[in-house]
Amino acid sequence: MEALIHYFETISSFHRSLFLIGGISFFFFWLLEGAIPLVFFKYRKWKHALPNLFFTGTTVLINFALAFLLLKTNDWTVEANFDIINWLPLPFWAYVVLGVLLLDFFGAYLAHYTEHKIKWLWRIHLVRHTDHHVDATTANRHHPFESIIRFVFTLFGVVIVGAPIGIVMLYQSVSLIATQFTHANIKLPKKVDEILSWVLMSPDMHKVHHHYKLPYTDANYGNIFSIWDRIFGTFMTYDREAIVYGVDTFPNEEENGVIKSLLKQPFHKY
Repeated sequence: MEALIHYFETISSFHRSLFLIGGISFFFFWLLEGAIPLVFFKYRKWKHALPNLFFTGTTVLINFALAFLLLKTNDWTVEANFDIINWLPLPFWAYVVLGVLLLDFFGAYLAHYTEHKIKWLWRIHLVRHTDHHVDATTANRHHPFESIIRFVFTLFGVVIVGAPIGIVMLYQSVSLIATQFTHANIKLPKKVDEILSWVLMSPDMHKVHHHYKLPYTDANYGNIFSIWDRIFGTFMTYDREAIVYGVDTFPNEEENGVIKSLLKQPFHKY
């Protein structure tokens, strides 16, 4: 575990790029979808992927552009000893798990929950929910404004948690893989998915969040861990065979696949 954290503390820009691009690309999960699909979509896979890959690119660029803020913020919190991760004396492995767990709460669960509860943030976040064919490429279908918002929440988490940079980098890498996994159009055995969802976000659990009707849209906000939804009462189940992707406020599937329309989407009146 210590060797792993040391690697992430000293990770090169090249390796970090591989994690960012590899973690949010479709190379593994996109291929796996062809072997064990949950839904047999009647769509042109590459055509559907293009706008999502565009937003993947903007997410990567924004995160690289703001990376210096993450490093400076982390340095300040460590030097100021302004954190909650050291409140309890823990073995190193538990220290790492707690750090990732808390960063997942502030950087993912809290950010996601807030985006659903504040109207102008919801309009930005809608770009993600208007995908009618949720698959591996949907994982980073973030409007550029949302990428910035998510980054701000991550910075907030870094300040509050006070985890060293190795744990922060580990969290970001695991987070990228987790979001790819939960969005992928893959069909796990129901029992396996159910057992997994007691601790981690599973594909079936997250797909409920992409159902087009309330209250399911406002449930299952987690990214890596499912325990936050269980603790705060936002956990819901739904028959995976009955899920319909999208949102009823933007039913036009063709328009929701056009990059220009998606960029303007937060400014629509409805």
